[in-house]
Amino acid sequence: MYKVAVLGDRDSIYGFAALGLETVPVETPEEGARQLRHLAERDYAVIYITEALAKDLEEELSRFRESLLPAVIPIPGVHGNTGMGIAMVKKSVEQAVGSDIIFNEK
Repeated sequence: MYKVAVLGDRDSIYGFAALGLETVPVETPEEGARQLRHLAERDYAVIYITEALAKDLEEELSRFRESLLPAVIPIPGVHGNTGMGIAMVKKSVEQAVGSDIIFNEK
């Protein structure tokens, strides 16, 4: 059975434990990269990652863009929304469809 995890700073992810998701607090980008690989090697279908951590792990995240599982989804942290999540969705849609159908920017 597949599982769902949330990766990021403790303050941003702590509340997800109440929803039954596994929370994996990290303090450094290096620890975040190691934990992301660890989760991906197991039965985790969805890994939510705070935008702040995702920004530091862009190269690591690029490995997962082409694979079916796990889906790595950036979420805002306690420090606010950086816009990275929506930018990644936009990029994925552009790759799938061939044009920007969400924002229709030229």
